[in-house]
Amino acid sequence: MTAETSQTLDRGLRVLKLLADTDHGLTVTELSNKLGVNRTVVYRLLATLEQHALVRRDLGGRARVGLGVLRLGRQVHPLVREAALPALRSLAEDVGATAHLTLVDGNDALAVAVVEPSWTDYHVAYRPGFRHSLDRGAAGRAILAGRGPDAELGPGYILTHGELEAGASGAAAPMLGVTGIEGSVGVVMLTDSVPTQVGDRVVHAAQEVADALR
Repeated sequence: MTAETSQTLDRGLRVLKLLADTDHGLTVTELSNKLGVNRTVVYRLLATLEQHALVRRDLGGRARVGLGVLRLGRQVHPLVREAALPALRSLAEDVGATAHLTLVDGNDALAVAVVEPSWTDYHVAYRPGFRHSLDRGAAGRAILAGRGPDAELGPGYILTHGELEAGASGAAAPMLGVTGIEGSVGVVMLTDSVPTQVGDRVVHAAQEVADALR
């Protein structure tokens, strides 16, 4: 710790990160061991976090992430969308197709930013707020592929046709290396297949967005 940082805040944030990494919660003793501090300190940290609904404790005394983090999480989408828009605009204009940023929302893929090309006679309408299951559509499949070995991505992107809209093809690449955010960048176009150069351009755009969010 340096003179400019808060030890208490640092410990509180470490508690939240530890709880976010477990599905079954942690006891005071477990947190004490992981943080390397005594149980009294952990009790104080948990009590403060509980007051802000960031932590809850079940009947067995295990601490878990509280619903208060959802209120904070709702503010993430606008920030991510703002950071992604320049790369999405460039992608849409370059390939003449609707470009989108999709994030994981529970078990769904949620489009949080969409940019349509300005110069095409027609393009696929795709709106922010559109959601679908992660196992359908290029955007969701790319996110799932990003969780697995690189080999699952093949050329670095996922292609689909007609899964979400008849006659439309999609290409998407996962955003990799962004802590705390799972998402993909993709395009959707009214073609039977997506040209290879478009897939490569999507991979580049996904990297641009990931860089902007780091």
